[in-house]
Amino acid sequence: MTELERIAAALERMSPAPAAAPDFAAASAFVWHANPDRLVPVARVNRVAVDLLVGVDRSRDTLMANTLQFAKGLSANNALLWGARGMGKSSLVKAIHGAVHASHEDLKIVEVQREDLPTIGRCLEILRNRPERFIMFCDDLSFGHDDAHYKSLKAVLDGGIEGRPENVVLYATSNRRHLMPRDMIENERSTAISAGEAVEEKVSLSDRFGLWLGFYACDQDQYLAMIRGYCDAHGVAIDDATLRAEAIEWQATRGSRSGRVAWQYFTDLAGRRGVQLT
Repeated sequence: MTELERIAAALERMSPAPAAAPDFAAASAFVWHANPDRLVPVARVNRVAVDLLVGVDRSRDTLMANTLQFAKGLSANNALLWGARGMGKSSLVKAIHGAVHASHEDLKIVEVQREDLPTIGRCLEILRNRPERFIMFCDDLSFGHDDAHYKSLKAVLDGGIEGRPENVVLYATSNRRHLMPRDMIENERSTAISAGEAVEEKVSLSDRFGLWLGFYACDQDQYLAMIRGYCDAHGVAIDDATLRAEAIEWQATRGSRSGRVAWQYFTDLAGRRGVQLT
C-alpha cells in the first residue's frame, strides 16, 4: 500500500460514511446513538396509557391536539414540557405518541440523549425527506455553566439555512422553564460586559418552543386518584381506606408527593398483592 493510499484509508476511518436509515417499519420508537451513528429500534416502549395520567388534563389535551395535527401532515409546534419533577412530563410524551400511533402508524418517536445533541444534525439528515413523521424526544433537558450543547439544540429548532425537516417536531422535558438554572442566568447579568445580551443568548433557547406546557405539584386527592387508577387498570384489589392510609404513609416517608411517588407505591402494592405488572 502506498503512502497516499494509507492516508486515504486513515481519512476514511476518521470520516465514516453517513449512517444508513434503519427499517422504520420494524418499530414505532428508536433511540439515536452516535459514534457510530445509528438509530436503534425499541421493541417495547416503557409507557402508561394516556388516560391513567391524572392532573395534567390541559397539557394532555394541548399536546394531543398538536401531535394529531403533526401526524396528519399539518403544521405543528415544538413543545417544551417543564415543571415539577415526577409529574409525568416524559410519561405524557410517550403516552401521547402511543395513543396517536394507534391510528397513524407512520408517526415514530426518536429519543436523543442530551450528550448526543452535538450530533443531532446527522440524525436529522437520516430523517429528512422520509415519508414517516418523527417526534424527536429529548428527556430531562437542562444546561449548566460552560455548557455549549444548547447551541446544537438551537440549530435544530431553527433549522439553519435548510430549515428543520417538515417531518420532524421536537418535544423536550425539563425541570426548568428556561432550561438553565436561575443562578446561571443571574450570573450572566452580573458579570457580562453586556448583561442584557448575555441573558438573551441563554434564555432565547426556550423561546424557540412554540408550546410551553407547565406541570405543577399534585394535591393529595390527585395523588390518591393516580393510585386508584393504576389499581383499577391492573386489577389490584384494595379498599379505599387501606389504600389511603398506606399511600399517605408512603408519601410521608419519601418527603414528597408526585406521580412518580404514586407509581412507586403502586409497584410495591402490586408486588405484595401478587400481581405482575406487564
